[in-house]
Amino acid sequence: MGLFSKKTSESKKSINWTELTSIAQLEDAISLSKEKPVMLFKHSTRCSISSMALNRVEGDWNFSEEEITPFYLDLIAHRDISAAIADKLNVFHASPQMIVVKNEKSVLDASHNSINTRIIKEVI
Repeated sequence: MGLFSKKTSESKKSINWTELTSIAQLEDAISLSKEKPVMLFKHSTRCSISSMALNRVEGDWNFSEEEITPFYLDLIAHRDISAAIADKLNVFHASPQMIVVKNEKSVLDASHNSINTRIIKEVI
């Protein structure tokens, strides 16, 4: 390996995002959390901090599909779903925001620079 070569980890997994595009789909995701944890990532496509948080999560993702199901919300395109998330899970709206749901309740709510995958491990 050269001096400037990037070291890669074979244990890293790519995120198999499910895009949230309807409130019915959000309700299904919350219901799914009774079987296994669900992660909702609210992303503002116009915000550089949101892009950095998304890149950090994607770069550090090391979960199997059996452990947690990740959902992605473009909140610029779907403000109604973002508002429904806040209402149904009793969380304040933030952007970017990562929410982990278990048994239909938010067990983790992180925003901005607090978003990372280590804290997911602590709650699942």
